[in-house]
Amino acid sequence: MTALYKSYGFGTTSQAWKPSSWKASRDISQHRGIHLEMSDLHKSFAKSKLAKFPPEAPMPESMSYSDDAWENGSSNSSVSSTGTMVPSPTRQLFARTGRRQSSQTSLLWTDFFDQELFLPEEVNNLHIVHHAYLTPPTESGPLFVMHHGAGSSGLSFATCAEEIRKILPKAGILSLDARSHGRTVMTTLDSKTDDEAPSTAVAAESESSGEIELDLSLETLSRDLVHVIYQTQTRMSWEKLPDIILVGHSLGGAVITDVAKKGELGPKLLAYAVLDVVEGSAMDALQSMEKYLSTRPTRFPSLLSGIEWHTRSRTIRNTTSARASVPSLLYEESEPSDPSRPWVWRTSLSATKPFWENWFVGLSRKFLDARGGKLLLLAGTDRLDKELMIGQMQGKYQLQVFPEAGHFVHEDQPAKTAQILADFYRRNDRSALVLPPKVADMQASAAMKKGTGAPGGPTGHLK
Repeated sequence: MTALYKSYGFGTTSQAWKPSSWKASRDISQHRGIHLEMSDLHKSFAKSKLAKFPPEAPMPESMSYSDDAWENGSSNSSVSSTGTMVPSPTRQLFARTGRRQSSQTSLLWTDFFDQELFLPEEVNNLHIVHHAYLTPPTESGPLFVMHHGAGSSGLSFATCAEEIRKILPKAGILSLDARSHGRTVMTTLDSKTDDEAPSTAVAAESESSGEIELDLSLETLSRDLVHVIYQTQTRMSWEKLPDIILVGHSLGGAVITDVAKKGELGPKLLAYAVLDVVEGSAMDALQSMEKYLSTRPTRFPSLLSGIEWHTRSRTIRNTTSARASVPSLLYEESEPSDPSRPWVWRTSLSATKPFWENWFVGLSRKFLDARGGKLLLLAGTDRLDKELMIGQMQGKYQLQVFPEAGHFVHEDQPAKTAQILADFYRRNDRSALVLPPKVADMQASAAMKKGTGAPGGPTGHLK
C-alpha cells in the first residue's frame, strides 16, 4: 500500500493524504476493495487451519509471589507477558482471570484416572508396593503404558491421558510410579508396612532410614515396568493383555526402549514413543545436571508455593498439568528441620547420580533396533544426535517436534501430544489393516459370476 500511495504522490501511509484527481481516488478505492477481499480470504483460510488444532489447556496465570516463598534460582525465571491472558472455561480467548482463583489449587488423580492400583511384591529382601494409576480399556481398545522421567511421577501424564481418552474413548491408560517416586513404597521384609494405600509422605519416609539401598538402574526399572504390566493384567482379570503402546518421558524413554528391545511383552507391543530424550544430548546434559540441581529450591513453605515455582520457572508451562502432577513430587515432613518450609522433594535427584550414565548409554541404537513402531517427540531438532539423524533420513521412525514446549512436552502441550500419540496408534493398529484379496480368489470370484466355475474346473451353466 505504501508504494501505491507514493505512486500517486500521497507520501507514506502514516500521513494524511488526499487524492489529486478523481481518477486517482477511483483507482485507490478499487485497490482497497481488492485488499479487503483478500483480507477476508486470508481470514477464512486462517480459521480453517486453526480449527484443525486441538484446544490447549491454559498457560500459567498471573500470580503473586513473596520473597520468602523461594530459595535459590527462581528469581531469574519469568513468565511470558501473555500469561495474564488465558482461555476461559468456555474457550473464549483473551478472557482475563482474577488473581488467586481456585485454579491455583492442586487437582486430584480422580479427575484423570478411574482407579489406582497397589501391587505388592517381595524381591531381593525388599517389600515393594508398586503404585499405578489406571483407566482400563474397553472392548478391544489399546492400552497406553506411561513411564515418567526422573524425579517425576505417574501423574505427569494425567492431562495427556485425559486428552487421549477424548480422542480414543476405548483406549486405556496405565501410568505407574517408579520405585522411589510417587506413592510406590519400599521397605525391608522385617519392617514392611501393612498400609494398603500409603501416602507420598509414608512412601518417602519409609525409605529415608537408610536401610534400603537405592537401586534405580535401567535393568531394575525395566523389570519393574514389565512386572507392573503383568500384575495389572492379573488384578484386572484380563484373559490376555491388550495391544500396548509404551510411552516414556526422559528417563522413562530409556526404560520403555529397553523393554521394547528385550521383547518381554511379545507381540502385544504394537509400538513405543520416546518423549524428549536422545542419547547424545542426554549425555551432554548430565555434565550440567548438578549445577541445575543446586539452583532449584530444596524446600517450600506450602504445596501451593511448590506449584507456583514450577509454573513461574516454566519448568512446567501448563497450569492445569502443574496442579495435577506437582503434589505427587512433594511431601510435608512430619518433623521438618525448617518448620517454615516443611515441604520437600519426594525424590532426591542428586542421589540418583550413580545411575545417570547407565540410563542413556546405547539408547539411540536400542531405539532404532527394537521391534515395533517408533515415535520420537522432541522439543527441538537440536536434540538429535548423529545416529538418530541418519535413522530419520532412512525413515526408520516418526519424528515430531514441538518447539513451543519445554522438556515436559506432554505436560506443556497435552492435547497436541495426545493427538500425535492417537495418530501413532492408528498407524500401527494391526486390527485396522485391510489386506488386498489374493489373485486366485479374485479369479475364482470372476469365474463364478460368469457361471463357468473356478479356473481349471469343469465348465457348465449354473441351474
